[in-house]
Amino acid sequence: MSRLLIAALRHAGYEVEVASALRAYMSEPSVNALSSLAERACAEIARLEREWQASGPPDLWFTYHPYYKAPDLIGPALCGRFNIPYITAEASYAGKRDIDGWAPAQRKVIAGVSAATVNLCFTGRDRDGLARAAPDAVFDDLRPFIDTAPFTDEPKRTPKQRLVTVAMMRHGDKLESFTRLAAALDLMTDHPLWHLTIIGDGPAKREIRALFERFDPKSIAWAGEIASEKIAKFLYDADLYVWPGCREAYGLAYLEAEAAGLPVIAQNTAGVPEVVRDGETGMLTPDGDAAAYAGAILGLLADPARRNCMSKAARSFVLEERSLSVASARLQSILEQRLRR
Repeated sequence: MSRLLIAALRHAGYEVEVASALRAYMSEPSVNALSSLAERACAEIARLEREWQASGPPDLWFTYHPYYKAPDLIGPALCGRFNIPYITAEASYAGKRDIDGWAPAQRKVIAGVSAATVNLCFTGRDRDGLARAAPDAVFDDLRPFIDTAPFTDEPKRTPKQRLVTVAMMRHGDKLESFTRLAAALDLMTDHPLWHLTIIGDGPAKREIRALFERFDPKSIAWAGEIASEKIAKFLYDADLYVWPGCREAYGLAYLEAEAAGLPVIAQNTAGVPEVVRDGETGMLTPDGDAAAYAGAILGLLADPARRNCMSKAARSFVLEERSLSVASARLQSILEQRLRR
């Protein structure tokens, strides 16, 4: 997403420079970790101050995704000292994390959000959470988007009962989504014609492969890690995109699937409804309901007319509303409006 934001800013005519390579990430909540990050941030602030005093400051500072594990400890301080606008995109706040020991880091996030010229929110869920913690902050909506260049070809499908999913094979939420997908497929063994291609790799590969060992090997294809520019071909060759999406912030993979004209089957959870329109570009089933998920897959596989209707709606949704060019125009409009004030 950060690369897409840089592309959108450049598309809008901005010159973008990565100001700091500091990795502002803490794996565990601790005073020592935050203190160490603050020390390194102070060194970066001093370095950038020297550079800007010599060459002049930028027109604005843009920070992507400050949250409890990665607060921005550089931008707000520099923007205050040099009197330049401070912008955030996809900042987030979760009150429950305060009781996990992350309260000091979250206070840093909210201080930055409160001081920002504007905070760009990708989901209503994020905006609501931030607004409760920083009621006087300024917000604008910038919905998740993708570069649609790899999806210019019109889909030409003949029904093959082919399913596809693309996901990192990590422990935690990703493994849970694979577990739920396997549970749903388990309820479809009386319908043996389906075929699933799984694209992705990662440290949980062994556990994930074990989840699907009970199925006919001819029903599962393991494609491994695929270069991003080659994924479109796999999407064009499928009939449905299946990924439960446990606690997904939103999921750019859903938008890529829809751009290829693939109806999506996902769970109605977290930020997924921001990128999948239930009953229009796909189907959202109740969180954790394997029977409903399996039923949604089988229902669409058995209904090519409805699948074709959803395919067209999915493609139109992304190309007309969630493309890089659309997002760039929206971003430019927001910044011009906010920076004039």
